[in-house]
Amino acid sequence: MRKIIYIPLDERPCNYEFPALLAAGTDYHVVRPDLSIMGLKKRPGDIEQLWAWLFEQARDADGAIVALDTLLYGGIIPSRLHEMTEEQCGEQLEKLRQLKRINPALHVFAYQLIMRCPRYSSSDEEPDYYENWGREIFLRGYIRHRLELGIATEEEQNELQQIEGVLPESMWQDYTERRAVNLTANKRAIELVQDGAVDFMIIPQDDSAPYGLTSVDQQHVREHVKKCQQQLSVYMYPGADEVGCTLLARMINHFERRKPRVHVHFASVQGPLVIPLYEDRVLYESVKYQIMAAGGLMSPSLAEADMALCINTPGESMMESNDQGRPFIGYQVYRNLVELIEVADDIVHHLGKPCVIADVAYANGADLELLQLLRDKKLLFELAGYAGWNTSGNTLGTCIAQGMIYAVYGNTPQHRDFLSLRYVEDGGYCASVRRDVSDRVLPGTGYNYFSIDGQRGQIAERVRAELTRFIEQHLHDPENNYEIVIDDCYMPWSRMFEVGLKTHVRDTKQGQ
Repeated sequence: MRKIIYIPLDERPCNYEFPALLAAGTDYHVVRPDLSIMGLKKRPGDIEQLWAWLFEQARDADGAIVALDTLLYGGIIPSRLHEMTEEQCGEQLEKLRQLKRINPALHVFAYQLIMRCPRYSSSDEEPDYYENWGREIFLRGYIRHRLELGIATEEEQNELQQIEGVLPESMWQDYTERRAVNLTANKRAIELVQDGAVDFMIIPQDDSAPYGLTSVDQQHVREHVKKCQQQLSVYMYPGADEVGCTLLARMINHFERRKPRVHVHFASVQGPLVIPLYEDRVLYESVKYQIMAAGGLMSPSLAEADMALCINTPGESMMESNDQGRPFIGYQVYRNLVELIEVADDIVHHLGKPCVIADVAYANGADLELLQLLRDKKLLFELAGYAGWNTSGNTLGTCIAQGMIYAVYGNTPQHRDFLSLRYVEDGGYCASVRRDVSDRVLPGTGYNYFSIDGQRGQIAERVRAELTRFIEQHLHDPENNYEIVIDDCYMPWSRMFEVGLKTHVRDTKQGQ
């Protein structure tokens, strides 16, 4: 069994658990730092202990997947809050060179985010002053960027003047100086790829937009990739929390000497050209990168493909999953969901090829109608992969990785368990229970969306009860031999946005 070291982006299940769950039942063992040194939300992980653990594990490992934001700042949220200098970041990054000195045969894959710039005011994941000035900080960068490009409207220029008249300069300086430090770290990391200390790198774009501070930083990084002539070894595309899964699939494909050909089929003609929420480009371009990043290539022919990727797209523009069920022509007329299901069924039951469904019709949750059709077609546990959570990048990276691992190891119990997790989390929680509990339960309790009664309080118990009900109503099929069981349910950051779940599939026919 090969050993793969994994330094997660943070301690949430999507980053800490998902890659290990995907590797379960394979010939690859994923080792992770203990949660006690990983930090908690705004509290950074123990960077010294993380480096020491990494060096110790590298001695007998075959591969390493490392989130540089964790090794530099202590996690994704601390990367937006730290007080490090460019020199300190540079010194930390230089430590990566020791990995191949310790183990010259070690394959090192890394990823490092470009710091995001949310368009709304909230300090939940940002500096405290973002609670009152976040929107203004975003708009100042957004309009300045458009002004430099010569496309800012007169109305925008007037708004910029108003913002610059009220936004405290100290806050703008603190925010932009930290961005500059992170940008320099991005560039230095690229040079580690150029020098061979890192074999492959992804620079994911978290909550990106066509204009603004993040877009400007992306262009600087893109130019540095070209300057270092590393376009084939450093990929940039929208995403973040799914990259651990993507790099795991890439590493397994590398060791197995595979380059899977993936045929892509969309639910709508215009779907490939939709710009997903929180992203900066049309969906089709991101799909290409997600497949390549996981170690595969797109195939125009289904007959010649190793697997199929069926993508449930909106027909016109993307909405939040909370808004599904309302009559919108872009979902009801401009896409053909039934055809997508029939194609998937034909691929699975007649062609016998692995079929993955990327559910990106909505942001931040699954398409409940799609889940119903999958149940009706008895495809829920016949798929090679499924995801429908958060951004389209998060979804694509997760299900593509699962599908590529399925293509090697088949329909194992661990594979079915991960499918069940996706259905319960992406469909049950993200698209249904999260809003229901937030709207009906939280009012009057003294809690709110961003602050509840801890990881395992009464709110977590209520969430578990509602998810159990969701499984019975939306996922259970009396004629199917598989039954989904929730083993654990908690709220990782003591807020409503994400849930921590452990599920498994019980084979009622076998009594397991």
